[in-house]
Formats: sequence, structure tokens, C-alpha cells
Amino acid sequence: MRFKPDHDLHIHSQLSFCSQNPMQTPQYILEYGEERGFTTLCLTDHMWDTKRIPTEDDFYKDQCYEYICRSLPLPKSDKVRFLFGCETDLDLNMVLGIAKETMEKLDFIIIPLNHFHMGGFTCRGNESSEELAKLLIKRFDGVLDMDLPFRKIGIAHLSDACIGMRYVNALKLIPDSEYRRIFARAAEKGVGIELNFELDDIEGENSDAVMTPYFFAKEAGCKFYNGSDIHSPRKVPFVMDIINKAIDILDLTEDDKFIIGE
Repeated sequence: MRFKPDHDLHIHSQLSFCSQNPMQTPQYILEYGEERGFTTLCLTDHMWDTKRIPTEDDFYKDQCYEYICRSLPLPKSDKVRFLFGCETDLDLNMVLGIAKETMEKLDFIIIPLNHFHMGGFTCRGNESSEELAKLLIKRFDGVLDMDLPFRKIGIAHLSDACIGMRYVNALKLIPDSEYRRIFARAAEKGVGIELNFELDDIEGENSDAVMTPYFFAKEAGCKFYNGSDIHSPRKVPFVMDIINKAIDILDLTEDDKFIIGE
């Protein structure tokens, strides 16, 4: 059976500093899910667990666990399961911004490997495409080496071409053997791989490069989940059209679906 895009596990509210859209409330997010017939949503505001893992990063230092808890309690629905999670990060020293005790309180945790636009925090900021290719794999290995509850962890937006051409070129430079190795590890751990695309990722001139990781992930037996990364209602009209195109390109079935906790 074809993969059903009946969920969205990567959504930001107005609390995320990169959103701050007053319309992007938990209630609006729930209505977005209900209108599209979703069975599951997860709120994943940006978070660094600053009370337990200090940071001086300007973006994260005020977005702590206690801050994102301002969204609680989440509104309820008879139709949609609304989960509470976060999108944390990995700094340039391979420190993950969430403590084990905080992980236990959350339903789902998203880890981006490629926030390379955050120079000085996740990377130097002036890496070449060759360096970014190696850094992406290093960061992926680093996460997979950690003692984490992988059955409720997702790897966010590997295809995020909006980072720029350095990153697109980096994806082209990763050897097939490395893709196969890293996704075999990911499949063994049981971590989820996020389906998160812009239209150019799928149909643009660099579509082969940005889609390649997902083909290798499927070949390795990884499981996938839909994550829109919505920060504003403006993106909502385009979400399902793009994700449905990606599902068809990858020929995903229900057997390929990541289910939190399974």
C-alpha cells in the first residue's frame, strides 16, 4: 500500500524565534491537521536545554525546554493525536543540546545535521563543499554513536538545498559507499528519516543531488516520516502537493513509514 502522508512531525509555533508569527499557535496547528485528515501531529519548536547543557549561542540560549513548555497543555482533538516534541541541535563540538532527563519528557526529538547556515555554532561557516560533505557524515556518525532513544528521534531535512549551493555540491561529493554505510547504521538504530522538501528539491536542476540520500536510505531499510517544517501559515497550501510528489518519486509504501516508538 502507498505511503499515507497522514501525519506531520515537524512543526514550529510562534514560540520559535525563526517564526514568531502570531497566527502560528498550537490551536491553529491542530486545525491544520484536522483539515487535512492527519492522524498525528507533533509540535517541534527549536530548543537547547540550556539549564542542563549551557550555551552562549544567541539563537538558542533563550529557547530552553522551560520556554517551549509555554505551549502546554496542547489543545486536544478526537481526530488527531497532538504530540509535544522539539527540534534541538548539534554544535561544532558535537554536543547535542538536550539532556537525557529532558528526552524522557518529550514524545519526539528532531536532530538536524545540516544547520550549516549557523556559522560559528554548528560549523566554522566558511567550509568548502568538500569539507561540508565530510562534516555531514561526521555529524551523522556522531549522533548514531550516542546513547539515544532512537525510536523517537528523527533526522531532519537532509535535502535542505536552501542552505545554498555549497551544500548541494556537498551532497554530490559524498561517495555512494558512504551513503550506504551511514544509512545502514541509521536503519539498524531505528532512527526516522524526515521527508521535507521544497519544490525545487524535487523538480529543479539539482533534484538528483538532493534526492539521492533518500534513495540510499530506502535501500538500507530506513523508515520515513513527513515533516513540513512549517513556521507560518503561508507554507500550508504547498505542503501536501510536494510531499505526495516525493512519495511517488521514492515509491514509498506503508512498510517504509516511521512510527514513533516502534
